[in-house]
Amino acid sequence: MLTIEKDAMTSTHRPLRQLSLTALLGAAAASLAAVPALAHSPYLLPNGFALEKEDHVTVEASFSEHVFVPTVAMQSDDFHLVGPDGKAVPLKPVALRDLSIMEASLPAEGTYRLTSGERQGRVAKAALIDGIWEFVDPRRPMPAGVVPVDMQSITKAEVYVTRGKPSETALAPVGKGIEYRAITHPSAIRAGQPAEFEVLFDGKPLANAEVEVEAARAGEVENARLPIITSDAKGRFTVTAPEPGLYFAMTRHRVGAAGALPARSYTYALTYSVTKRGTRP
Repeated sequence: MLTIEKDAMTSTHRPLRQLSLTALLGAAAASLAAVPALAHSPYLLPNGFALEKEDHVTVEASFSEHVFVPTVAMQSDDFHLVGPDGKAVPLKPVALRDLSIMEASLPAEGTYRLTSGERQGRVAKAALIDGIWEFVDPRRPMPAGVVPVDMQSITKAEVYVTRGKPSETALAPVGKGIEYRAITHPSAIRAGQPAEFEVLFDGKPLANAEVEVEAARAGEVENARLPIITSDAKGRFTVTAPEPGLYFAMTRHRVGAAGALPARSYTYALTYSVTKRGTRP
């Protein structure tokens, strides 16, 4: 269900600015002819993760069958930036056919969270089969007693960037829907060392949540997929990147209808950069 690619980045500062993003994406796109159709995954991709003198960052937002090769422009009424002071600033994207582009000002040093906010997507038929919610073809015969229901898709994609010295305020969870709380600061994730996160749903730890992680690979049909990770009883999980580069983590969580709320399928996606061991943010 999760798809991704991008080439590895090893520079501590401005890892993407030293490379041609267009060239990288073009190389990766050339490999897609042999890729079978997959579910679209949401992502945000900045043109830098660790910035120094830059006072802004440019971000692309898209849905893709092979993440970081844009396929469908992401649109949202809630694109925004959370700054080191904790304040949210709306972002105005420019939507193209395959991707949306937005520019965010970084007026002060510290860590910023760029987010799509919660997006409501398609409504499709789903059914609870053997204790697991699945999207189903309405024409498919259902097991006895199983009745398909309408399920609303809700997605959120996020990424953290840091100007100068990292800070903690922007890492605070929102407390709504599904999200990751970064226990290891995103600027401190190093290859070969465990990075710890917590999966939250409506502000509470989500146990037994599956986390899919892939390392980006430009120009290859398949990216490097890490073994699926499951959050523990406290909603926590650790992921160890085998090498520096660009990574993508995603979790899906489906719930039945509750009161006036319809059944919902939540997807959370985080883009993050992994640097060499021994480097500093």
